[in-house]
Amino acid sequence: MPISLKRDTVESACSSVKETPRLGPVSVSPGEHRKGLFAILALGLLSGVVVDRFALGFSSPSGPSLNFPLISEAWHVIQSAYVDRAALNPVLVGYGAIDGMVNALGDTGHSRFLSPEMVKQLKQAEQNKFEGIGVEVQIKNGHLVVVAPIQGSPAQKAGLQPGDVILKVNGTNVTGMKLDEVTQRITGPAGSQVTLTVMSQGSGRTYSISLTRGRISIHEVTWHRVPGALLVHLHIANFGKGTSEDLIRALSSIKRSEARGLILDLRNNPGGLLSEAVAATSQFLTGGNVLLEKNAEGKIKPIPAQSGGIAAGIPLVVLVNRGSASASEIVTGALQDAKRATVVGETTFGTGTVLSEFRLSDGSALLLAVEEWLTPKGHMIWHKGIVPDVVISLPETTSPIFPESEQTLSSTRWREIPDSQLVQAIKLLTQ
Repeated sequence: MPISLKRDTVESACSSVKETPRLGPVSVSPGEHRKGLFAILALGLLSGVVVDRFALGFSSPSGPSLNFPLISEAWHVIQSAYVDRAALNPVLVGYGAIDGMVNALGDTGHSRFLSPEMVKQLKQAEQNKFEGIGVEVQIKNGHLVVVAPIQGSPAQKAGLQPGDVILKVNGTNVTGMKLDEVTQRITGPAGSQVTLTVMSQGSGRTYSISLTRGRISIHEVTWHRVPGALLVHLHIANFGKGTSEDLIRALSSIKRSEARGLILDLRNNPGGLLSEAVAATSQFLTGGNVLLEKNAEGKIKPIPAQSGGIAAGIPLVVLVNRGSASASEIVTGALQDAKRATVVGETTFGTGTVLSEFRLSDGSALLLAVEEWLTPKGHMIWHKGIVPDVVISLPETTSPIFPESEQTLSSTRWREIPDSQLVQAIKLLTQ
């Protein structure tokens, strides 16, 4: 049966800023910052990016400033003349103005404004337990695009696939809406229903599905022996706090089992913490860099692999698809550049900006792109993704098979599995 490695408590995932380099409703002293991959799980909707964390307390920048009198003048005109008096909520209008400033930067789908409610929702993400439909999404060209459904979630069971576009929520067209507006329409308590109109990325057909929201729990590291072969299929669903420790325990058990090959499955993995991605990648390397960080001035900072990797010699194949994003792209790029693994599957999602979180005084926050990350050989990931060494796409009607479900497969059924990406990985490791 598949072996699932999951921490017994969640206190390590939400204890303090120093212990948890993620976003959350936690104050940060001026100047203090932590870097990590961030998954904005708005009750089941997420988008992976790299973040720093800053609080207020920095000095005003030099250079041209906004025309604040003009902004104030516009607000007073709205206040005095707008016909829908009930809509004159200064807090919401203010948030809209801030959101507009960020959107004017043109960094669609990356830099963004988070209301206090959205920041609070991140607390659930830190615990890897939340309510919703369980799907990672991102805004692309004004469309809400599925990055990856979470394994076992209502979205995954309903057949949502990476690349699908959500057109309507409960009959309302959401094209052109901002991410937080859409999440407010999709989210809701477990047991409630939501109807989505979806355009399939594979066939282009449009259809409607009703989903019952549920409580989502992410099990990050699972593995299973491939029947009839000295191979192990290991899936990392998310790079949350402690994932690398779970991975080390799994790899230690795998080594004792005398496995002669490992399939590292990062399909539908939306990201997580940068520190966990670096630590996980380091288990398969003896040196070199995991990634490069490039700032606005073009200066590049290498992030080296950590010493002491316990699986640096085992033959390795990495599986990726369109749902592999953020931290999983960092891991894949490092192993591919080092020629440590053969990468099989589809071109990854293409998340590659380094965002900084600037906490505002009322609990809201700005996420602004300040850097981008590159593979160790300097290949850009943002908007391009990572191209596999062996390109294989699954049919629209076929979902990846993960270790969580492999306990139901007999040896005979294993030889008949429709997951051609997994089949190819097994062939590469047994040749």
